[in-house]
Amino acid sequence: MPEKLPPERRIQAEEDARRRRVKGLIELLQSRYLDDRWKAAEALERVGDASAVLPLIAALEDPFVDVSWIAAKTLGEIGDGRAFEPLLKALKSDEKWLRIGAAIGLGRLGDKRAIPALHELLKDPQALVRKNAAWALGRLGDASVREALRAAQNDPDKRVRDAAAQALATLDAQS
Repeated sequence: MPEKLPPERRIQAEEDARRRRVKGLIELLQSRYLDDRWKAAEALERVGDASAVLPLIAALEDPFVDVSWIAAKTLGEIGDGRAFEPLLKALKSDEKWLRIGAAIGLGRLGDKRAIPALHELLKDPQALVRKNAAWALGRLGDASVREALRAAQNDPDKRVRDAAAQALATLDAQS
């Protein structure tokens, strides 16, 4: 029968295993295989380790949006301020999915400096981009966006209207 580790050694062993897993996932972000890269970015979202921030920022430039949009969302989940400027830049991408991921990432990041850019994104030609911009604005919790969210409740797309209504409800609950 194997001997039980003392709690402090067990905790250290678990932390060492987590670090090895994160290191492996970061290496997979460089894989030549698309599936490896997007799965690594997705797994890093669940792990939430700050050592992945710079590799995930690099993944925003991945030639496949399948990777870059997940990297953007993951950066927001990790919550490291180094991601702010790269996510802001990603909002200007030609790729709809990268703009969506960047909006989600900025909403999760919680930096209110993103409000003007997200406000502008409410005018995006793509409804899913507008929907996620409304969500992010509600998540940032700043009363200055109430009027823009009220206007978004008249959007031609129901998903945008619903997201704007939910964002307003979130703001109301915070006041």
